[in-house]
Amino acid sequence: MAVMLPEGEDLNEWVAVNTVDFFNQINMLYGTITDFCTEESCPVMSAGPKYEYHWADGTNIKKPIKCSAPKYIDYLMTWVQDQLDDETLFPSKIGVPFKRNFMSVAKTILKRLFRVYAHIYHQHFDSVMQLQEEAHLNTSFKHFIFFVQEFNLIDRKELVPLQELIEKLTTKDR
Repeated sequence: MAVMLPEGEDLNEWVAVNTVDFFNQINMLYGTITDFCTEESCPVMSAGPKYEYHWADGTNIKKPIKCSAPKYIDYLMTWVQDQLDDETLFPSKIGVPFKRNFMSVAKTILKRLFRVYAHIYHQHFDSVMQLQEEAHLNTSFKHFIFFVQEFNLIDRKELVPLQELIEKLTTKDR
């Protein structure tokens, strides 16, 4: 998988481009299972019985709130889109410098996007298989994991809900 920083490429630029790509992929993958991820079927945003995620964006919702998975993912995707649309954070013009806190924002985005993968794998993998999308999901997730590991963008403890899968997907290729 082409995750390494290309020679002569700016690290922030590389992380920005890939963050946008992962956001679009996850948005598309989640979009295919929205019929199965409802307020009723997923009253809590979780990744299996041990991991529950509460939403806070630090601006509109300062104190983390417990909400359904579809609501959480809606908040998340809206928040990420707002970050990506912010020219001061993700400059679209060549030569415009990235803000000092860019990498920290990118890490938060990627950590939160991971939670969508974790939710899909734990709560909706049967639906993914029914739709015959597991190869696409696995390829997307594998690329995501190799990328975040290459640049140490997500803390190991955050990856625990999918640790077994991560080991399975990454050990046979290293």
